[in-house]
Amino acid sequence: MIILWTALSYLSGSLMFSYWLGLMAKHNLKEHGDGNPGALNLWRAAGYTYGLTGIALDFLKGYIPLFWLVQTNAVTGAGIILPAVAAILGHIFSPFLRLRGGKAIAVSFGVWSGLTGFAASLAYAIILAVLLLSGRLLSRGKPSTSEADAFQVVLGMLLLVIFLFIARYSGAVLLLGMINFLLLVYSHRRELRVVVLKRSD
Repeated sequence: MIILWTALSYLSGSLMFSYWLGLMAKHNLKEHGDGNPGALNLWRAAGYTYGLTGIALDFLKGYIPLFWLVQTNAVTGAGIILPAVAAILGHIFSPFLRLRGGKAIAVSFGVWSGLTGFAASLAYAIILAVLLLSGRLLSRGKPSTSEADAFQVVLGMLLLVIFLFIARYSGAVLLLGMINFLLLVYSHRRELRVVVLKRSD
């Protein structure tokens, strides 16, 4: 049962809705902006209507499998980690894009929303909002860079894991948080490399 749901979650996560919406709007997201086939790049390329639709669909492909598993108890305990991680992996390594998918922000929100009844995703949203506001204050209102955004997304996930630990979530949930953190590090590796190089100069 776990193997079946892991495969289904991976398939769900691998559906590149934002990329396909971009093609519908006559924009190849792989050739636009930073080349990310995700919802934020879709927003920049085709406008907020397409962008919001992409965000919603990318969220749902992570949310629906996890919500269903939690509500039906089809997979319980530590076994829930595999389907949860699979949905995120599906987006990052989508077979529909030759294993070159997106950055997995919206689908991560979906996974955490389905798993914790929106509690963890709300905490993550608040953390990101605080980091964004802090960044704006430090940069004195200057527009945020993609590198700064990537750093905030990754740092935010690490802070979420700390929050989950303080809130006494299970070891399985904490492990999922650390895996999600590492996957976000991977999916934002180009931007993070720039941040590290700037700090080392």
